Amino acid sequence: MSVKIDLHCHSFFSGDGVSSPEQLIEAARKKGLNAFVITDHNTCDAITYLLDKSLMREDGLPVNNFMIVPGVEVTTAEGHLLCIGAILPYLKGRPALDVCHLIHEAGGLAIPPHPYDLFRAGIRENVLDTLPIDAVEVFNAASTLKRYNQSAFNYAMKRGLAMTAASDAHHHAAIGRAYTILKTEDFSVRGILDQIPKQNDLNQEYISVKDNLRKTWNNWLRLRKRKSVKDMLSNSAKNDD
Repeated sequence: MSVKIDLHCHSFFSGDGVSSPEQLIEAARKKGLNAFVITDHNTCDAITYLLDKSLMREDGLPVNNFMIVPGVEVTTAEGHLLCIGAILPYLKGRPALDVCHLIHEAGGLAIPPHPYDLFRAGIRENVLDTLPIDAVEVFNAASTLKRYNQSAFNYAMKRGLAMTAASDAHHHAAIGRAYTILKTEDFSVRGILDQIPKQNDLNQEYISVKDNLRKTWNNWLRLRKRKSVKDMLSNSAKNDD
């Protein structure tokens, strides 16, 4: 069977995500996806939430013929790295090589997202060369410049690595804009993980200008909120003195 899966999605458990897991599921189903990976920034809280809501199963099987694969986007010391198919502890700031090893020990796959995007913490080529990665995200629907995706494609070709496409959705409207098409008869987390490192088809479409602006706006609000909290704590400390 063909499994249409978006391998890079964010919920409101990410600092810059705005949609609930339920909204992501509804939007993904409407767009004809069979599955997506929840890859919030440096947290697996959405997975706990989904399990508690019985929208995911601990045995890795689908719920109502729809699959959500556990994952996380780790901000390593050298840039962002996707963990697909495993739950990890908080690893922000750890070296990318260490994170790769921890991903594999947990039974997951290590995939660098938007590796050449200079504006989005992609892992640079000199570091990628040292990492035991399982595939490369060669098409990111939210890429700052199209040439960054081309560079990722060229790198995957050079190393003979599997290729993936994903939306990097931070709003439910963007999910499924790009996705990977897997050929597998095992519609489970294990079956999906076994197929990703092999040859797959890619659906490649960039997110709309509206979605891109929404993502930029959400990032601005997140940074503004963080600055406000920091200023409040600083003023509080001064008052205590």
